Amino acid sequence: MRTINLDVESTRLSLVDFLQEGFRSAGLNRAVVGLSGGIDSTVSCFLAVAALGRENVLGIRMPYKTSSRESLDHAQLVVDQLKIESLTIEITPMVEPLVSKFPQMNALRMGNIMARQRMIVLYDQSAATEALVVGTGNKTEIILGYTTLYGDSACALNPIGDLYKTQVRQMAAHLGVPDIILQKPPSADLWQGQTDEGEMGVTYEMVDKLLFILVEEGKNIEDCLKAGFSRDFIRSVFSRAKRNRFKRALPPIAQVGGRGIDEAIFDQEI
Repeated sequence: MRTINLDVESTRLSLVDFLQEGFRSAGLNRAVVGLSGGIDSTVSCFLAVAALGRENVLGIRMPYKTSSRESLDHAQLVVDQLKIESLTIEITPMVEPLVSKFPQMNALRMGNIMARQRMIVLYDQSAATEALVVGTGNKTEIILGYTTLYGDSACALNPIGDLYKTQVRQMAAHLGVPDIILQKPPSADLWQGQTDEGEMGVTYEMVDKLLFILVEEGKNIEDCLKAGFSRDFIRSVFSRAKRNRFKRALPPIAQVGGRGIDEAIFDQEI
């Protein structure tokens, strides 16, 4: 019977192999990871170091003026424990010129701008160091669309994108992530007091249990109701997943009579 509890060591080895093969295919051996001080980016960074060696991983902290000191400190814990190279690049002077043009801008728009600016920084550093950007989004966030398109969702490859948030925590404990990061409430740190679960209105534990039944076990809505989930809760999760489906796919390309791009064409030997 499938369970949400991971065989953590087997999974760790699989994810390390995934990263090594991905970098080998790209002909590169250096990684760039954005470090938020949260559990997801920490686990991705630990896995990158396991795959490539600490000398080949660059961790980057990218605070905004409202970022908490705690987030910076926790990211530094990761840098210190893994003994990796790091940079701290303040994004406030990059974000403010756009934000200041729209005084009535809400928190969501500001958060999206910050997330996309951080990805600009990461991709610039990937170009500067001939590295690949390693993703930090988990499966729960991907399904629910709790991510910024072309912001934190952008990456060259993602080792934790098939792990639910609950499973990321299991992996973090196995990898030896600092307890203070392991126990903290998940937050994108987009504004003061912001937490993921507070913003979504649900807990990751509840959502993961429901998603596991639906996605991994292939059960239907009636099975979920029998498992004790309310119809309103199921409806809210379905609504969020369906509303954000576009974030999980490449932009559709209009076909005007030509053939689509078949990548296998370019695998031919010349």
